[in-house]
Amino acid sequence: MKRAGEAQEMILVNEYIDGVLDPDKPMLGPVKDGGHIIAHTAPGCWGPMITPCIRGGHEVTKPVFVEGAKPGDAIVVEIKSIEVTSRATASGNDRPVEGRFVGDPFIAVKCPGCGTMYPETVIKGTGQEAIRCAECGENVTPFEFTNGYTMAFDESGTVGVTLTEEAAEQVASDGRNYMQTPENSVQNPIVTFAPHDLVGTIARTRPFLGQLGTTPSRPTPDSHNAGDFGSFLVGAPHDYSCTAEELETHRTDGHMDINRVRAGAILICPVKVEDGGVYLGDMHAMQGDGEIAGHTTDVAGIVHLQVHVLKDAKLDGPILLPNVEDLPYTAMPITQAERQAAEKVAARWKVAKLEESLPVSFIGTGPTLNDATENGMKRAADVLDITIEEVMNRSTITGSIEIGRHPGVVTVTFLAPVEKLKEAGLYELARKQYGKIE
Repeated sequence: MKRAGEAQEMILVNEYIDGVLDPDKPMLGPVKDGGHIIAHTAPGCWGPMITPCIRGGHEVTKPVFVEGAKPGDAIVVEIKSIEVTSRATASGNDRPVEGRFVGDPFIAVKCPGCGTMYPETVIKGTGQEAIRCAECGENVTPFEFTNGYTMAFDESGTVGVTLTEEAAEQVASDGRNYMQTPENSVQNPIVTFAPHDLVGTIARTRPFLGQLGTTPSRPTPDSHNAGDFGSFLVGAPHDYSCTAEELETHRTDGHMDINRVRAGAILICPVKVEDGGVYLGDMHAMQGDGEIAGHTTDVAGIVHLQVHVLKDAKLDGPILLPNVEDLPYTAMPITQAERQAAEKVAARWKVAKLEESLPVSFIGTGPTLNDATENGMKRAADVLDITIEEVMNRSTITGSIEIGRHPGVVTVTFLAPVEKLKEAGLYELARKQYGKIE
């Protein structure tokens, strides 16, 4: 890894990787500890999925060094703003096309005509046969829609409406313009497929980042930097194969698809390479918990982040401090009125001292939701130096287990004792997000 120069107060990012997060490749920056990253992000899933030269299933930004971040530290990422720039997009359920990939259609696409791996492509017309090998002209799309839609947004960006076949074809004929694909992005616009199975559906927008994190410590396809998608790398028949132990050691879980990773939230990311390497992308216009369709509305956008180094955090995975309105009801900070009522109960039953607490959300990932839950609870127990059984109880009565992405990303959220947050170095961040506790 090579630094680009002296640390800067602000880094502007409009460069993207080929789908592989590689700690040995050049990065941008460094940005100062406390500095700002302004990024123009490219659409995430579907466009890169139909662009075989992108080897990771997504097209995320080139990582940015953060001055002073060392392995074992964490990088605190405050999401200042997220703005959607796309005017339209398309999405839906996917179906891999056999014969057009080696082991994994997100990573290793092979032209069924000439046999070229990761072929360059050209667009010929619209529809699901429009992506062609630049060498032999064969259809090389490794994915097709089983049920898809094209969506246009209102000028204020508050709602989207799914379009008719005629309107979808209009969007498809000028895809990069309607999606406002960044000029340095190489992806084929997914609106080229012109899907139109849903027509006239209204959806509220609430943009968030499906990818936000730090660089893993071995070359990893960006969409597989998590315990669920990453499990497909174990023993895979392509260049990015790994063992289960390597996946556990090197991943940083930057691919989360948690809809609470939005403007106003704070994400605390583990550092596993020198200077961290913060990257982002896969912006979505909206998504319900679970992303059960496998995909949602990929959009381009402008993101403002502020980054800080948290020394000696020794995190295994990310920690999220969501906006207060995104917390489970049971994990909301205790109000003054609630505390006064609790004090009366405590006095009646001779409970000498009431706990002071603040919310915290630990992210867990794994091949299944059960595995992800166990992973999240273990991470919580390790960071706060409590037992997994205590995490279970606290999550049950003062929090919740929520699905980020099906099949294997969850958040383990609960009210954590202030003393434990202080010991873990998380108290000041939680207090900043949720209010001062004396």
